[in-house]
Amino acid sequence: MSKVCQLTGKKAIVGNNVSFSNKKNKRKFSVNLFKKRFFIPEEDRWVTLRVSASAIKNINKRGISSVLKEAKSKGFLN
Repeated sequence: MSKVCQLTGKKAIVGNNVSFSNKKNKRKFSVNLFKKRFFIPEEDRWVTLRVSASAIKNINKRGISSVLKEAKSKGFLN
């Protein structure tokens, strides 16, 4: 399973570790992902999604239905 949020499309990005001497070494910034189950009342079923912490905050704020609809329109869900 890839390390990509299914609702926002967030994935790991590449940057630098910068030491005190200002030497730069490549590193990867991973996404804060969780495997979480959500209940969709309109469809009366549970779905398991791999979502980032910011996606969970969006679901708490706006509701699972609107977040799923937006993710489908952006092409993150099939």
